[in-house]
Amino acid sequence: MSAGPRRVRAVRLGPRSLAALVLVGAVGVAGFGWPFLAPPGSQLSAHAQDAPWLFAGLLVLLVAVVAATISESGLGPKAVAMLGVLAATGAALRPIGAGTAGIEPMFFLMVLSGRVLGPGFGFVLGSVTMFASALLTGGVGPWMPFQMLAMGWFTMGAGLLPGPDRLRGRWELALLALYGFLAAFAYGTIMNLAGWPFMGALASSIAFDPHAAVPANLARFAAYCVATSLGWDLGRAVVTVVLTAVLGPAVLKALRRATRRAAFEAPVAFDAPAR
Repeated sequence: MSAGPRRVRAVRLGPRSLAALVLVGAVGVAGFGWPFLAPPGSQLSAHAQDAPWLFAGLLVLLVAVVAATISESGLGPKAVAMLGVLAATGAALRPIGAGTAGIEPMFFLMVLSGRVLGPGFGFVLGSVTMFASALLTGGVGPWMPFQMLAMGWFTMGAGLLPGPDRLRGRWELALLALYGFLAAFAYGTIMNLAGWPFMGALASSIAFDPHAAVPANLARFAAYCVATSLGWDLGRAVVTVVLTAVLGPAVLKALRRATRRAAFEAPVAFDAPAR
């Protein structure tokens, strides 16, 4: 009787890698959520137009530190090659639906890749893919580091789902489709936090007010999400679910076959030179 697919870790997370992920996660939470963390009228709130630039600079450095730390912990040549192929594919998929109501097929590939290759590889893949796609589409700006971190979280989360030894076939696809649906909305909401403080007085009823209390700003932010991105996030979520259901079995099979052939977890041995 077959034991079914076994989860392969293209990258083994050690203590240093985990510490780096926790650090960048903490700074990321502060970078995204500072409008709700800073007291009303504080200096940080008073510099709402400058804060995103500060956090963007920090996130660039920290994402680079995480990628370097994970690389030191076991991102070998075969994993780098697969990272390059998947990142290039994801970056090429992203412009397909650019400007069209959330049609972003890249997200479905990130979900399946994170599922097969694990959370460590998933974080690096999500960040690198978003960086490459930003260069490809010219979408480089203060929002790019936030996109890299959010996509890293998105892909890493798929790697943290229950393993394939527990869920197989339709149940696994259903779990991945549900995760992709919810995470697509979560990604859009998180990215709204990165741009919302930039609004200033352009739309006073939904803009961030540095002097307002947290409940008032939460209400403004909810209205901002509904007014600006709800339709786009819904389109992204639906496309992710449809592609997962239609192409998921074939893509999962291909990714698992590639990881088995790559034998990431096999020890590397070198023969002694001939005399």
